[in-house]
Amino acid sequence: MHDTGTANSASARPDTLSQYREVTAACRKLFLQKAADYGTSWRVLRPISIVDQIYIKAWRIRQIQEKGVQRISDSIASEFVGIINYGIIALVQQRAIDDPDWEWPMERVQQAYDSELQQVETLMMEKNHDYGEAWRQMSQESLADLILVKLLRIRQIIANEGATQVSEGADANFRDIINYAVFALIMLGRQQP
Repeated sequence: MHDTGTANSASARPDTLSQYREVTAACRKLFLQKAADYGTSWRVLRPISIVDQIYIKAWRIRQIQEKGVQRISDSIASEFVGIINYGIIALVQQRAIDDPDWEWPMERVQQAYDSELQQVETLMMEKNHDYGEAWRQMSQESLADLILVKLLRIRQIIANEGATQVSEGADANFRDIINYAVFALIMLGRQQP
């Protein structure tokens, strides 16, 4: 006798990598479109400015979650997209800290974005393996709070001029922030009809 229950449950299991890449492809597309419109104006941002941009977005998400209403039309999803793209900017900026050129050609922007995104995805797959997709059992509220925690840690690392005694550096925290935001967008996608 054929066991259709097992086959159905296996095929119904979400494919994390496919969902992840669908979300990050949309973020990448928007980033590159904005780069075509604005150039690489973000190259002037110092680390604390990038942290503050992400903080504003994460704090707005938390306020909407707590109040249950919002007065401007930008969605929670669009804020998570912004968090992802500013997180990538932070990682690119860390690598290009000694580069005085603020105007980059699109090819270089795309390569830098893709390189950082690949590292973030690899980290996600490694952690997802070890943690057994625990993020799927978490609330969107927890993901927003974790992003805020990571931002406060990065602020302290910046205040300490990048030095840590036993903790991960700012880059590891930015990668976690990006992954939390991707997870939140996957969750939001499941909630939509």
